[in-house]
Amino acid sequence: MADTPFACYQVEPGTKLSLERRPSRDDAAFHGTKVEGLARLAEVRLELADLQDRLFGEAEQKLLVILQAMDAGGKDSTIRDVFKETNPMGVRAIAFGAPSTAELARDFLWRIHQHVPAAGEITIFNRSHYEDVLVVRVRDLVPRSRWRRRYRHIVEFEQMLHDEGVTICKFFLHISKEEQRLQLQKRLDDPRKRWKFDPADLPPRHRWDEYMAAYEEAITETSRLHAPWYVIPADRRWYRKLAVAEIVAQTVREMDPRYPPPAEGIDEVVIPE
Repeated sequence: MADTPFACYQVEPGTKLSLERRPSRDDAAFHGTKVEGLARLAEVRLELADLQDRLFGEAEQKLLVILQAMDAGGKDSTIRDVFKETNPMGVRAIAFGAPSTAELARDFLWRIHQHVPAAGEITIFNRSHYEDVLVVRVRDLVPRSRWRRRYRHIVEFEQMLHDEGVTICKFFLHISKEEQRLQLQKRLDDPRKRWKFDPADLPPRHRWDEYMAAYEEAITETSRLHAPWYVIPADRRWYRKLAVAEIVAQTVREMDPRYPPPAEGIDEVVIPE
């Protein structure tokens, strides 16, 4: 567990998650104002940039950050604002949309595995393999017996990644149905953001309770000490970004990346004029 006040949002392994009991608007881990929160976010971003530089230089450990949310939950802006100071050479963001024909012809983890972080990298998944126990469940795309087996597959997949040196932290950005409505309406009202609006975002609102049930079970079944889930209150954008940044930064602190030692004899090197 990340040693930060924001660790209060972790889902303890073995406990049943109830999203109704998890606030989408909260200040349990930070009681300051928005201005103070944004100032703290700026500090954490700079520290995260330093930590990421050490991770990249060390080139041994790996970090996988998974973001899941309902539409308009803030995945894109969280990635942009939390990692804006990091070096793109060592950070990748992967967005998983609807699977292609080639991907559907293979097992559901095939398209995921090829994007896991390499040594020294931070990789952020915008949506992930969890779509295959969420969307497929609500839309009845595969039989129940099949998607339920995937909980075990996911746990074993993430255990394998952990055993191979990948540190994993998973975030569900918990936005309320009313806040989602406001954010979707903003997209329609702003000509610069209308391109973001997809009519396909509307049908899931009619099945909100089904999606919440799917998230509850998926998170309950797959939160582990080596791959913890955090349910982040997402109605306030600045608080959501700060929470994710604090947890990611603390996670990398605990990884304790270190620059490799310099080459032997470097103290005697003088750069010629």
